Amino acid sequence: MRAKVAQGALLPNTPLSHREFTCRRPLGGATMRCMSLAGNTITVIPSVQFRDANAGIQWLKDVLGFTEHAVYRNAEGIVEHAELLLGNGMLMLGTAGRNKETAGWMALPSEIGGKNTGNIYLIVPDCKPVWDRVQAAGAEVLLPLSTMDYGGAAFTVRDPEGHIWSLGEYDPWAQHSA
Repeated sequence: MRAKVAQGALLPNTPLSHREFTCRRPLGGATMRCMSLAGNTITVIPSVQFRDANAGIQWLKDVLGFTEHAVYRNAEGIVEHAELLLGNGMLMLGTAGRNKETAGWMALPSEIGGKNTGNIYLIVPDCKPVWDRVQAAGAEVLLPLSTMDYGGAAFTVRDPEGHIWSLGEYDPWAQHSA
């Protein structure tokens, strides 16, 4: 039997066109207010596989600031599917090799010499607190925290299973809406 683990709840007096919920930030961080506007669905959701998805979820929450939206585990506690939130974005993930039909489609970085075919860029309002957590966790830094020519700060790290994550204050959406 799979159990859904949800973080957040609908706020009272919320119009039906908006779904608002609170997202708790890890390590005593502030509570964020997340919103999904009707008709403004995020249509691209990246997905990654972890050898140990439970450890991957914990690292993503503790270090990069994700929150759990839903986690489905089998009777042995193995993650079959998970959905994590960061701001208004979502990441789907699961345990590598669990779906025999699709297991050959992806490779873990550890299986291909630490290489990745892409990385995921996370927009954060302030890189410094996340950078501090990355440093405290001892994550492998590929590009250190720097001020970028195009604005804001950014850095790139590798998670414990080898996936590459770039984090930055630059928001390409803000450039187009200004």
